[in-house]
Amino acid sequence: MSKESSDNGNWKNWLSRQWAKIVTNRKLLPVLLVIGLLLSFAIPQFGLLNQYIVLILIYVGINIILSTSLNLVNGYMGEFSVGHAGFMAVGAYISAILTTKIIPDSLAPWLFPLVVFAGGTGAALIGLMVAIPSFKTRGDYLAIVTLAFLMIVKSLIENIEVIGGPRGIPGITRLTTLPWTFIWVVIAVWVIRNFVYSKFGRGVLSIREDEIASDLMSVNSRQVKMLTFVISSFFAGVAGALFAHILQFISPRVFDIIKSTDILIMVYLGGIGSIAGSILGALIFTILLEVLRPLGMWRMVLMPLVLVVLMIYRPRGIMGLREFRWFVPGYDLIATNLWRKKKEAKDVSTS
Repeated sequence: MSKESSDNGNWKNWLSRQWAKIVTNRKLLPVLLVIGLLLSFAIPQFGLLNQYIVLILIYVGINIILSTSLNLVNGYMGEFSVGHAGFMAVGAYISAILTTKIIPDSLAPWLFPLVVFAGGTGAALIGLMVAIPSFKTRGDYLAIVTLAFLMIVKSLIENIEVIGGPRGIPGITRLTTLPWTFIWVVIAVWVIRNFVYSKFGRGVLSIREDEIASDLMSVNSRQVKMLTFVISSFFAGVAGALFAHILQFISPRVFDIIKSTDILIMVYLGGIGSIAGSILGALIFTILLEVLRPLGMWRMVLMPLVLVVLMIYRPRGIMGLREFRWFVPGYDLIATNLWRKKKEAKDVSTS
């Protein structure tokens, strides 16, 4: 082996060790969050990046909220929902109506957090209405119900002239900024992470593995499913509100089955049952979509093909059922380490 290749190998090993230290060091997470928040304020304030890059970062943040919230149902719970764009539409329209028709322009920037919360709450209530009849069924029927829900929402919006009908709502004030997007991303990831590792989250995981067994172990599967679906719908509505106030125009065509397919690609690209996977999938998808923009409509053909290839060769995605230590509670890490040590000791004794 030549000296040059040996040096390259040492350099790569050093980089991998440093990256491992960063990923596994849980004390760095609060520091990185503070740095990220400060940068989100400093970048637009001092023009550190051009407006195009800032816009892409905002879309990355919105897509992280969408993919993480859908992963809660499709990844952690093991169901299959294709109506996420419908809940996104509910949040977008509620927030857009509030800022364009009800709240004065002078107060809109100050009340924007409440507007986003209202969009999420409206989507959560609609999600509850969908969940009540949906979870009387099992298996693939949820996909059929949520697809029907998406079509109903799109048709209703198109036929209600008060909210613009098929023309949509133009002239929405641009209120979504990089700092607000970062804050909502942190809230979404924090809430979903705490839910996953809560008592209800354990019930969600047990339903994914075996719903009948979870019922026998006194898990109220219907209640857990409905709560999971409502939380997922809430953050889809939040993402819709942020999306409406960065796009500045919404119409029923924006929230069609193609939008739901995009969110599904992000979830299954990053990995099911993984918050880190959702973040990674949203980041890769958003950047890849911009890189392929010169291809025009052909990029809309390539992205579903990516989903097909993933389902064939890597059905769980890049980070499927794996997680960064940052998102795992300390007691879970201790329990996992003890389990691994016992397993290793058992393997040694039996060998």
